[in-house]
Amino acid sequence: MQDLRLRTREFAIRVVRLYKALPKSVEAQVFGKQLLRSGTSVGAHYREACRAKSGPDFVSKLEGALQELDETGYWMELLRDTGIVSAKRLLLLQNECDELIAMFVSMVRTAKRKAGPR
Repeated sequence: MQDLRLRTREFAIRVVRLYKALPKSVEAQVFGKQLLRSGTSVGAHYREACRAKSGPDFVSKLEGALQELDETGYWMELLRDTGIVSAKRLLLLQNECDELIAMFVSMVRTAKRKAGPR
């Protein structure tokens, strides 16, 4: 399995490239800046999780990454559904976003299970 640090970094780079290719219309730039912010912060949250001070801190940071991934997916949907970016152009990045979400959900569940009941 590809190292998750590298995978989230590559995801961020792909988001940056998408942002740079967006039209200069107001709507594209508004959606794009939101996408840029959320898509590039996933890896930062993951790196913070790797340095967590406790199990609950680890889970909290992973959940932060999940929130950013979900938001990134939302902005991509808006870009697609408004016709700013074609579905074909977004397909691979959306698939990667979905795969990362599945991975982070699994990690959160495992971490919570290991922590036991509260």
